[in-house]
Amino acid sequence: MQLDIFEHSRDVMLRNDVLHALQSRDAAAARAAWHRFAAELPHDDTLPTLDVLITALQQRDDDAIADTRSAKDALQQLREHVEPAARRLLGDAAATSWLLPLWRQLAQRCARLTFRADDSAVHAAPLWLVAGDWAAAAQAVAGIESWRRIPAPLAWMAEAQYRVQGLHATWGLLAELAWLSPGRFDDLIKRLADPLLQRLRRSFDAAFEGHGDVSDLAWLPAWCLTEKPDLAGPLAAAQPALQSPPERAMRTLLELLGLERQGRHRELIEHRKTLRGLHASLYAAYMRSR
Repeated sequence: MQLDIFEHSRDVMLRNDVLHALQSRDAAAARAAWHRFAAELPHDDTLPTLDVLITALQQRDDDAIADTRSAKDALQQLREHVEPAARRLLGDAAATSWLLPLWRQLAQRCARLTFRADDSAVHAAPLWLVAGDWAAAAQAVAGIESWRRIPAPLAWMAEAQYRVQGLHATWGLLAELAWLSPGRFDDLIKRLADPLLQRLRRSFDAAFEGHGDVSDLAWLPAWCLTEKPDLAGPLAAAQPALQSPPERAMRTLLELLGLERQGRHRELIEHRKTLRGLHASLYAAYMRSR
């Protein structure tokens, strides 16, 4: 038993020597500690995982990536090998912090790559988001032609703006994303985990009568106005899109709220008919508070 305790203590000590060097980002010290660990306990199951992290530090490369294939390989290595290894050995919180410089480095290396819809993951913008540099992410998106009409960069810009300015300033972009790509809008809602946005989503899911799938989320911006009319100002910032029924419904509701304040009853009736024709469930939600 005493021998087992000694071996266990030695195991922990040797492993911690490597981990401490890794957390200090000292690749040479980490590799030297790894060799000592491997010499004494060559069958320890953490040795390969530690090796992945040390190699990631040793192979730092600041050269720009010029082709998509190389970028995808670098991203795959970081996401599928280095990140899981860091989370296993450092824990989620410490791993997230430790990985940030690697994400920043990859984003910088991908800065010259043009946006390709079929390989959007290797554009610099989403990498800057993972690295937590919201300003750099927004700048990268702004360099994409017609980004506001493409689901991926629109979602990136919405997230970057939310992280810097909060929900109030982001409603316009969120509405545009909901109309353009309900699926990406759904993913972004989950990632942002904003309390108000989540509460409105739950209310919508419970009461809205649509197709019962993610496509219904295109109607969420309009629905939000039936729950919180004070969102009229932020949602009015949404730029004109494809004039889909969900967009026209939100615009109609914005006009209705204005007409109500002005007491223009004849026009109110006409706009209510328009809203009812666009979606009966949305119209019913609007009328419940009238």
